[in-house]
Amino acid sequence: MMMKRLIKLIFWISAMFAGIVLLLFITLSIHDSPVYAWRIITMLQSDTGDINRFPARSIENGSVVSALPIEILPIPNTVTFQYKGAERTESLQDLILRTDTTAFIVIRDDKIIYQEYPEGKYEQVNTSFSVAKSFDSALIGAAIQDGFIESENDLVIKYVPEIMGRGLDDLRIHNLLRMDSGIRYISADDRIFIFEPFSDDALTYYPPDLRKVALNVQASTTPIGATFKYNNFHPLLEGLIIERATGMPVAEYLQERIWKPMGAEFPASWSLDSEKSGFEKMESGINAAAIDFARFGLVYLHNGNWNGNQILPEVWIIKSTAPDPNDKRFSEDFSGWQEFGGYYGYHWWGLKKNDGTYDFMASGHLGQFIYVSPEKNMVVVRFGSEPDSNVLWYDVIKSLVNQMP
Repeated sequence: MMMKRLIKLIFWISAMFAGIVLLLFITLSIHDSPVYAWRIITMLQSDTGDINRFPARSIENGSVVSALPIEILPIPNTVTFQYKGAERTESLQDLILRTDTTAFIVIRDDKIIYQEYPEGKYEQVNTSFSVAKSFDSALIGAAIQDGFIESENDLVIKYVPEIMGRGLDDLRIHNLLRMDSGIRYISADDRIFIFEPFSDDALTYYPPDLRKVALNVQASTTPIGATFKYNNFHPLLEGLIIERATGMPVAEYLQERIWKPMGAEFPASWSLDSEKSGFEKMESGINAAAIDFARFGLVYLHNGNWNGNQILPEVWIIKSTAPDPNDKRFSEDFSGWQEFGGYYGYHWWGLKKNDGTYDFMASGHLGQFIYVSPEKNMVVVRFGSEPDSNVLWYDVIKSLVNQMP
């Protein structure tokens, strides 16, 4: 009798679970599409395996690879960083090993002085997550240099007239780059757990037609330029601007304007929303070897010039990465970042120092980092997963850099 009751209970629990999943699938399908619903249900939270779950457009490297000599030098054995609200000192080697790090590279004076690939290989492809946003910014700068875009002060409706008449007519490209557009955005953190699939974080990541998503943006009650609000609609609109202004896919423009000129060692790719749509996942989807992400950091370290080639304008690098003394915006997100001496430029995060210098970085989900320190002439790259979300990699790397003579 007990066995029959147990079997019946399991049956009803399974039936209820299946019903909930079916209801979720139907609701999400109405919200966007069946593909969107299927991806959320089967993929769940984004992770480093997503590189294999989306189609991609290739980014070829050129025939000339920029040299990065190896000169192994001593680096600090330990790092001290904020961990669960207190300072923690830990062996750098142990930290790298226990955090599923696939690549950790330290470059100084254009030489590789330290590199570890405990969970991968030198040539292993890593996905960027929001590190891609810093590439988006670079491509906007390149398009301005090439004359495809007049200025970052251009109105967005000049390139995306479909959003006209929604309270966004005065929106400018620099508002997208600085994350102060006033576009309505509801993040997963703004939702309780069961409603996270209906957040804009999900809506800007999983759909098979991200152009449609971008064209459906709406204004919030916040005035344009008044408030910093991290918003993944911005890179989607930037992708529309880049492909419409240049007349080519975003990945192809990256290939021709940055990847080949900087002497990338390996080919890369940019994940797409779907084969049919063929639109780059502008918020997250560049996939490349860590050493080539480091080369991108070196382009910025040298104010756009790499191996004698001015790939990006120096003025654009400075605008993108330097602190703005006139920035008085209220921060809806990451308020603690400002207290830490942090700021946000054109899709680059920055850290001000007491002596007036600053470091800046491209940062992505699960601890992906390209950290640039002009004062120490260094680039530090970390890629991998995040089994311990309490490890703040920007603070770890800052500790390492500050200990260097």
